[in-house]
Amino acid sequence: MTRGSGRTTANGAVFRPRSRATPYLFILPHFVFFAAFLLWPFARGIYTSLFEYDFLRPERRPFVGLDNYHNLIDPNSVQYDDFWRSMRNTGEFLLWSVPPLVIVALFLAVLLNGRYPGRNVFRTLFFAPYALSATAAAVLWWWIFQPTGGLLNHILSIIGVDGPSWLSSMPETWAAITIATVWWTIGFNTIIFLAALQDIPAVLYEAASIDGASPIQQFTRITLPMLRPVMVLVLTITLIASANLFAQPFIMTAGGPLQRTESMIYRIYIEGIQRNQMGSAAAMSVVVAAALLVLTSINFRVFGRKEGA
Repeated sequence: MTRGSGRTTANGAVFRPRSRATPYLFILPHFVFFAAFLLWPFARGIYTSLFEYDFLRPERRPFVGLDNYHNLIDPNSVQYDDFWRSMRNTGEFLLWSVPPLVIVALFLAVLLNGRYPGRNVFRTLFFAPYALSATAAAVLWWWIFQPTGGLLNHILSIIGVDGPSWLSSMPETWAAITIATVWWTIGFNTIIFLAALQDIPAVLYEAASIDGASPIQQFTRITLPMLRPVMVLVLTITLIASANLFAQPFIMTAGGPLQRTESMIYRIYIEGIQRNQMGSAAAMSVVVAAALLVLTSINFRVFGRKEGA
């Protein structure tokens, strides 16, 4: 046997040590896509934020250092009020959307985990809206919430109720955007919870029933603790997804009324595309990314801790 090619085990089989490069070869395809579509754009965004970046005049892109970031904390700058208003709007939307997208999704997953005829049909129905694009979902609910000629106000008028101006008054506007978002995306969280529920050993519930535990006690003492890691995952992706709100206010309200539904991503679009201030928009993006990293870290620290830790 050639030296270094392997060694013979007790049963005569040849054992060849695995190359140290093997694990890296397995993750290489993912890393290539990660670097091309996430790492490079993020690095490019940081670079762009250091310039007064003008797409229309490539020859005029002076280096401004941290001025774009300073403008975001300078009350006298043009960007200050718009930036922090959009941050507050995004935070308000998180409070509106995240609880139902997590709590209602878990409730639906528990219902869909039962054994009854047609459960696969219901699973498909709840997940189907997620297959729509953001534009399609937003246009659909824009039509439903139209104050004049909209489906919802038409139904309310039949029973003698005057429907509000869903898309031009507060807080009805946030309610409309939240309903559209929950309807569109809750199926994704529900499927994740459902898959986790099916991994919980049935013997745990059987033992709890023998000991006289009620369904509520089984849910609080078995289901919730076993779902803790998945709960952290769902909460994290929901926070990030809700913080990236754009299509719903862009199509349904155009950021109104009085820019009260102008999200952070919407403001970045206005700053970079409409106002052609790509350097300032890139600085906003970096700040938002940093805020999301901090929020995600807090989420893992608070909800990811093991009981008793």
